[in-house]
Amino acid sequence: MIERNLAPNLNIIRPDAPEEIPVFDLGPYLLGEAGAMEKLGTELRYALENVGFYFIVNHGLDQALIDRTFAAARRFHDLPLEEKLALKLNEHIRGYQPMKGAVTRHSAVNANNLPNVNEAIFFGPELVDDHPDVLAGKPFRGHNQWPSDLAGFREDVLAYTAAAQAVGVSLLPLYAHALELEVDFFLRGFKEPSFTFRMSHYPQTEVLQDNEFGLAPHSDTSFMTLLPENEVPGLSIRLPNGRWIDAPVLKGSILVNGGDMLRRYTNDRFLATPHKVVNRSGVERYAIPFFMDCSYDFVMECLPTCQSPSNPPRYEAFSYADYRAFYRASNFGPTLAATTA
Repeated sequence: MIERNLAPNLNIIRPDAPEEIPVFDLGPYLLGEAGAMEKLGTELRYALENVGFYFIVNHGLDQALIDRTFAAARRFHDLPLEEKLALKLNEHIRGYQPMKGAVTRHSAVNANNLPNVNEAIFFGPELVDDHPDVLAGKPFRGHNQWPSDLAGFREDVLAYTAAAQAVGVSLLPLYAHALELEVDFFLRGFKEPSFTFRMSHYPQTEVLQDNEFGLAPHSDTSFMTLLPENEVPGLSIRLPNGRWIDAPVLKGSILVNGGDMLRRYTNDRFLATPHKVVNRSGVERYAIPFFMDCSYDFVMECLPTCQSPSNPPRYEAFSYADYRAFYRASNFGPTLAATTA
């Protein structure tokens, strides 16, 4: 259901305010109003070339489901540690990662990071036992790991990931217009989207050491990340001019950003803007980012509108599986990487 009344008076941020995060009202576009796609696509181009982040409102993702999913994240992280550790993160990047269990090694912004002060559980597409990729043992195509005694948790996660994926797919024609491509261009590569869904817990941390963060400065790996409004602050974004800004709280919104896969796909035309998390709010902070990517085997070649004789492709063609393997090896170290080598 599209809730047209969430933010009726929001103004789209224009290029005369380049250090603001643009806000896009999807209502007219989702209702199929004439000219809405073209207008938003043009504004999206500016946002991804100059900021790398944007808000969407009236996006169609039910707020009650978002609220239940935040509550599910809290319920999971309230479980005894031994129950969470039984779901230890595996080679498919699915399962539980304990507090300070990861170091952001792939950051181009901040070196020598200490372990991140957060804990998280990761999920991907729910695949049946006889799915060909499961039978073939393909990396990143294993089963999700679910807590054994948390009523309704699995159902809420699956409902949320399906709804978030639908929002992401609904944005693809806007990306095509922004890049001067046929409106259905990206739908070809997203017939069965890959995704990583992370449910994170950031404890209140008033005092941190140097190079210690809730989540160290980094850029996402994804084509697109969807992050629902968080009432607890902590996220900061590094603009292209090097200035850090705190992400504002915008009721009913989803914050969207591009990641390294989108950046490579567009030959560095669209940004993968670094960001970090530090929770000094005085309360526990939970986050539910949804990282959406193309189909598992789809090969991303430099887009035709992002290259020219004077601007040749900077990257070789790559698939989701290729890039995830690179990321796993660089960010998680040899332990997980060796498991499926």
